Amino acid sequence: MEENVILNKSIDFSLEIITFCELLEEKRKYVIANQLIKSGTSIGANIHEAQNAESRADFIHKMKIAAKEIEETKYWLLLCERAKSYPFNEDLKEQLRVISLIVYKIISSSKSNK
Repeated sequence: MEENVILNKSIDFSLEIITFCELLEEKRKYVIANQLIKSGTSIGANIHEAQNAESRADFIHKMKIAAKEIEETKYWLLLCERAKSYPFNEDLKEQLRVISLIVYKIISSSKSNK
C-alpha cells in the first residue's frame, strides 16, 4: 500500500500542536491554547474524514474544510509569534506551510480531474 503523505503529515502536526498547546497552558495562555488545539487538530481530522468521502464532491468539500482550519491555525500561530509574552514554535509554522501547499494542490487537482 502506498504511503499517504498528507495523512502522515497531518498526524505529526496534530501531535506537535498538542505539545505546543500544553506549553501554552503551562504559561497560562488558555484562550489561545484552546483555540489552537481545536483548529490545529481539526486539520488532520478533516483530511482523514475525506479519505472515506462518499463522492468526489464530498472529498473536495472535506478538504476545503481542512483548508479553512489551516487558515484559522495560521491566525492563532501568528498571534503567538507576534505577542511578546507568548511562546512560539517556528517549526509548527513551517509544517503548516507544507501541509497547506499539499492540501491546496489536492483540492486543485481534484477539481480539475472531474
